[in-house]
Amino acid sequence: MTRPIFAATPVNTPVHGLSAFGDLKYPAGFKQFDYANPDAPKGGIIRLQPGDWLFNQNTNTFNTLNTFVRTGSAPPRMELCFDSLMSGSLDEPDTIYGLVAETVTISEDRNSFTFRLRPEARFHDGSRITAEDVAFSYDLLKRDGHPTFQLILAEMAAAEALSDGEFRLTFSGQQSERTILAASTFPILSKKELATKKFDSGHLQPFLGSGPYRVGRFSAGRFIEYERVEDDWARNLPFRNGLYLFDIIRIDSFSDRNAAFEAFKKGETEWRGEFTASVWATEYDFPAVLDGRVIKREFPEDQRPSFYCKAINQRRERFRDLRVRQAIARCFDFEWINRNIFYGLYRRNQSPFESSPYKAEGLPGPEELAILEPLRGKIPEEAFGEAVVQPTTDGTGNDRRNLREAARLMHEAGWTLKDGFLHNEKGERFTVEYLVNDETFLRISPGFIRNLRSIGIDATIRQVDPSQYQLRLIDFEFDMIDVAFSLGATPTRDTLMQFFHSSTANLPGSNNYVGMADEAVDQLVDIAARADNRQDFTIAMKCLDRVLRARLDWIPNWGSANRRVAFWDKFGFREPKPDYGFPVEALWWYDEEKAKAIGK
Repeated sequence: MTRPIFAATPVNTPVHGLSAFGDLKYPAGFKQFDYANPDAPKGGIIRLQPGDWLFNQNTNTFNTLNTFVRTGSAPPRMELCFDSLMSGSLDEPDTIYGLVAETVTISEDRNSFTFRLRPEARFHDGSRITAEDVAFSYDLLKRDGHPTFQLILAEMAAAEALSDGEFRLTFSGQQSERTILAASTFPILSKKELATKKFDSGHLQPFLGSGPYRVGRFSAGRFIEYERVEDDWARNLPFRNGLYLFDIIRIDSFSDRNAAFEAFKKGETEWRGEFTASVWATEYDFPAVLDGRVIKREFPEDQRPSFYCKAINQRRERFRDLRVRQAIARCFDFEWINRNIFYGLYRRNQSPFESSPYKAEGLPGPEELAILEPLRGKIPEEAFGEAVVQPTTDGTGNDRRNLREAARLMHEAGWTLKDGFLHNEKGERFTVEYLVNDETFLRISPGFIRNLRSIGIDATIRQVDPSQYQLRLIDFEFDMIDVAFSLGATPTRDTLMQFFHSSTANLPGSNNYVGMADEAVDQLVDIAARADNRQDFTIAMKCLDRVLRARLDWIPNWGSANRRVAFWDKFGFREPKPDYGFPVEALWWYDEEKAKAIGK
C-alpha cells in the first residue's frame, strides 16, 4: 500500500514549502539560496543569446508579447515579468517555496491547497495581488492557456478566492500526485487589466506583471529589453536576494546561427551557449578570444533528464511500424558525423533521460521486472533485455552492414523496391521530409538523407522560416524533426504526459511530437507518478526508459557532458553553478572593473 502524496508534509498545517518526497533543504525564514550572492552589485546590462525557452517562445523572431498561449511567437524570458504563488530552487530536484504565497496548507483529503498570500505582494503598477487575481489567472490558463497549462490543470476542480489574501486550489482527486509542484508556479495575471483585453497572441503590449523585470524597449522580431524593477515588492525575499542583478536583460532575434555568432564576435551580444561543435572547435579564434576579452569555457551540465533526438510523426501511418523506425535509425551515421563534422566533441545519446539517474543500464533488476512483467506482450520484448542502444557504424558514412539491415527491415515491413524507391502494396511511395529551421542542419544532414535514399526512401530536407516552423510544430505538420528538451529533475506526471502519453497525442501545441499513444506507456507514466519515495520513482522511470528506447519513437541524436559557453569578460558569478539550472540572467552580475578593462 502506497503512502498518500506529500506524506511527510502535515495536513491542515501552514508550511513554507513543498517537496515531492519531503526533503526540503531550506527552513522557514531562510534569507537566501546558497547559490545567490547578496553582496554582488546591481546594475549593467547583459546581452544574452538564450539556449532555452518556454511555451510559445522563439529565439529567431517574435510577433507577440503573450507567452502564455498556444499560438504566435513570443520572445524568450517573458516569464521574468510575472510572479507565481511558489517558486523552485536550483539546488534541489523537486522543491518549491512560497513566493506570492507565504504559506500553503494541504487539506485532509490532500486534494485542496490553501495559500495565504503575502500582503505586500504587488503588481508593477502598485496594486495589490489579490486572491481574485490568482483565481482569475488559473481559470484563464486552464481555459485559454498554452497546452502546458491546460494539461496540468486538467483536473482542477476549483480556483477560489476565500478572501483578499487567501486562495484555494482544489483538484478532482484524479490529478497527478505531484501536480501542485508545477501548478503553483504558474504566472499570476491582473484580473482588472484583462477584463478589457483579449487573452490571445495578438498583443504587442505587455500584460501587467509583478516579477523582477518588466518589458522595456523592443522592436517586434528584432530585439527586446527587460528592465529590472527598482521597487520590486519581493526584492528582499530569499527568491530575489542576491539574484536578478542586471539593470537590463537584452535579447536580440537572429534568423540563423551564423548571424548570431557574428553578432557575438562583434560584442553586440555578450553571452552565448555554443551548440555547434565545429564552431566551438574552429571558430573561436577571433581577436577578442585571443586577447582574453572573450572567455571560452565549459560548465557541468544540469543533473536533470534531457534528450536531443529525431521525432518521427506516427500520425503518418507509414511510420507506425517499429521496423520502419529502426530502418531510419540505421541510416543515421553518428560516428561519421562526430568524427568529420563535430571534431569528436559529442557522445551518442541513447535515452530520453540522459544525464539523470533515470537512464537504464544493463539488464533489468528484480524491482524493474516486477513492473515490466505484467506488461509482457504489450511492450517490445527488447525491454526485458539489455537496455537498448543504437547500433554503431564503421564511421565511413556508408556502413553497408547497417544499410543492408535497414533495407531488410523495410522489406519485412511490407515495402518493396520499384524504380529505385520503396512502395507498399497500394503502390504508395515511402517519403520522408526532414523539416528544419536552421541552415546548420543542411550542412550536417546530407549523409543521413543520402543513406535513406540509398535504401529506397524518397527522403528530402526542407528548411522553413522560424514562424512557419513554429506553426507546423504546433499542428504536427511534419514527418521528422529534431527536438531538444530538458525535463524537470523529478519529472511530474504532467511533464511526462506532455511527451509520452496518449492524452496529448492529438493536443495541438503539446510536446508529444511523435504522436505516441500506447496504453502500456500510459501505465508506466502512472506508476512513476504514484511513487511515494525517490527510490521507487527512479525504478519506475528506468522501466519507462527501457520501453521508450525499445519503441524507438525518438531516434537519439547526440549530447555532451558539459555546457559550452562563451562570454565577454564583464561578468561576475559564483561557482560551482547550481545542479538543476543555469539561468545566467538571474545568477550572474555586471562587474564594472572587468567591463572597463575590456572597454565594455
